[in-house]
Amino acid sequence: MKYFFHRKSSRQVAKDRLKILLISDRVNCSPEMMELIKTDIAKVISKYMKIDSDNMDIQINTKGSKGTREAKTPSLYANIPILDLHKQ
Repeated sequence: MKYFFHRKSSRQVAKDRLKILLISDRVNCSPEMMELIKTDIAKVISKYMKIDSDNMDIQINTKGSKGTREAKTPSLYANIPILDLHKQ
């Protein structure tokens, strides 16, 4: 099982950090806050199933309603690889 001993390359770590910075800048959320959110989500989901938290992707996007001048509403997107549906 390669997931347990898989280490990210320094390139991948830098890419992930840059993504977090860009996302946090877009929604006015600090990179530290994004990491806390990611960590908390991983902890909660890990109670119920085995996940690959090193490769999960968390984003906060802002979108307004089409054709209106309403304020943009932030939404959370999470892509969390599931290794096993049953917690062991």
